[in-house]
Amino acid sequence: MGIAIIDRLLIRFFADLQNFCTLSCRAAARIFRKPGYYRDFAIQFDKLGFGSLFICFLTGLFTGMVMALQFIIQLKPFAATSYVGGMVAVTMIKELGPVLASLMVAGRVGSAITAELGTMMVTEQVDAMRVEGTDIIQRLVTPRLKAMLLAMPLLTILTDVVSLLGGYIIAAGYGINPTMYLSAFTQFIVPLDYLEGLVKPLVFGGLIAMTGCYVGLGTGGGAEGVGSAAKKAVVASSIMILMCDFFIAKIIVVFR
Repeated sequence: MGIAIIDRLLIRFFADLQNFCTLSCRAAARIFRKPGYYRDFAIQFDKLGFGSLFICFLTGLFTGMVMALQFIIQLKPFAATSYVGGMVAVTMIKELGPVLASLMVAGRVGSAITAELGTMMVTEQVDAMRVEGTDIIQRLVTPRLKAMLLAMPLLTILTDVVSLLGGYIIAAGYGINPTMYLSAFTQFIVPLDYLEGLVKPLVFGGLIAMTGCYVGLGTGGGAEGVGSAAKKAVVASSIMILMCDFFIAKIIVVFR
C-alpha cells in the first residue's frame, strides 16, 4: 500500500515537472515571435514590476540595516568595523538581495498571476480564446514571462542599493564615514559576484512567472480552486527559488 502511494506521487510529480518544462520552453520560444502583444507586456510590467517597488524597497532597507547592526556588534570587539560595508555588500549582492526580493515578489506576483489566469480558466475565458484561434501561450504566458524577466533583475538592483543605503545609515551612527564604508566593497566583491547577483534574479523571475502561469492554467473547481491554486503557486515558486539559489551558487563556485 505504501509503495503504491509513493509510486503514484512520483508519477504525478514527474508528470507535472514535464508539463511545466514543456510550457516554459514553449513560452520562451515565443518571446521573439509575432504578434508580440506589446500592450499586454507593458500592462504586465507595470503590474508585476512597478507594483512591487515598495515591498522591495522596504525589504532592502530593513535587511541592510539589521545586517549592518549585527556585523558591527560582531566586529567591534576586534576593531574591524571598517569591514561592515563590504560584508553587507557581498552578502546582499550575492545572496540575500536576489533571494529576498524574489521571495517577496513571489508572494505578491505569483499569487496574482495564478489568481488571474485561474479565474479566466474557471469562467471559461481561456476556452473562448482557444475557440477564436488565439495562441494561449503567446497571449497569456509569454507577456508575463517577459515582464518578469525584465522586472526581477531591476527590482533586485533596487533592493541591493537600498540595502547598502540602510546599512550605511546604521554604520554612520557608529562613527563609520562614507569613504570607509565604500572602500570595503573592493576588498570583498569581485566582478563575478555582480554577475551572480544578476543571473539569480533572472532565473528566479522566470520561475515565478512560469509557476504562476502553469498552476493558473491548470486551475479548476470554481472560486475555491482559484484560492488553492494561488497558495500552491506561492509555495512552489518559493521552494524552487531556494533550491535554484543553491545550485546556481554551486555552479558559480566552479568558475571561481
